[in-house]
Amino acid sequence: MKKILLFSLVMAALPAIAQNNNPVFPGWYADPEGIIFDNAYWIYPTFSAPYEEQVFLDAFSSPDLVNWTKHPKVLDTSAVKWAHKAMWAPSIIEKDDKYYLFFGANDIQGDEEEGGIGVAVSDNPGGPFKDHLGKPLIDKFHNGAQPIDQFAFKDKDGQYYLFYGGWKHCNVAKLNDDFTGFIPFEDGSTFKEITPDSYVEGPFMFIRDGKYYFMWSEGGWTGPDYSVAYAIADSPMGPFKRVDKILQQDMDIARGAGHHSVIHEKDSDNYYMVYHRRPIDTDARDSRETCIDRMYFDKNGHIQPVIMTREGVKSNPLTIKNQD
Repeated sequence: MKKILLFSLVMAALPAIAQNNNPVFPGWYADPEGIIFDNAYWIYPTFSAPYEEQVFLDAFSSPDLVNWTKHPKVLDTSAVKWAHKAMWAPSIIEKDDKYYLFFGANDIQGDEEEGGIGVAVSDNPGGPFKDHLGKPLIDKFHNGAQPIDQFAFKDKDGQYYLFYGGWKHCNVAKLNDDFTGFIPFEDGSTFKEITPDSYVEGPFMFIRDGKYYFMWSEGGWTGPDYSVAYAIADSPMGPFKRVDKILQQDMDIARGAGHHSVIHEKDSDNYYMVYHRRPIDTDARDSRETCIDRMYFDKNGHIQPVIMTREGVKSNPLTIKNQD
């Protein structure tokens, strides 16, 4: 008994071990999309490297937001014959027990080049994924938007949309039932521009209390001004009036914070921002790491500024089906 008591006293006197969960997994990764499938959290990021080395996509899964398992090369260019570099910013969605992974490839600079936005499919969120079409889903510049940075979104009525666009233009299009193409809008157009003020790239959307929160990245992705802003609308089509910037560099923590996504634990008010940032001690272009911090709302439903931390978030195991 004395030994147990002495051990307890010694442990109580020791300083608490600091939580250090950011970055959430090792390696240089950017543009992370976080999502919940059944009882696991998933993150699908860009492998941050020179474009010619970006020929695959890894995924990571976790039961609790703290302990992550790497799923290497869930998709690579051996499965996508038209893609040969710059596989970027994956976005994934589940439909009819299949998982559809949208991705950008080749960093095309004009309509005459091969590449754009593709889609791959798998029976498992951990892959392997195979090319769904054998060609890009979008391979042209519509409304000035470079075909990159795609985000797949399911609306309340079951309609699926694809938001996308670089070069300071953002489009939305209605996906058809099997994700092989698009359904024209009532006016006959396929790609509608919805670009909000200061938009650069990286669109993301979620619904909270019946409102559509549209989010994007601003500034230059290699610069200190990279950041995240948002708008609120009554429709997935907008109009989107910029509300505020909610994520930006903190010179005590990191620079270049942006290109994010949001994980929401169903039936709770737990919202997590998943994003990349550049460590203070490096200027290397591709030195970007994936992090998670909490996201909160004020009483009016506005998003409060997200505070970047080294501690990250606490363990939050999923115990029920949480797909949102």
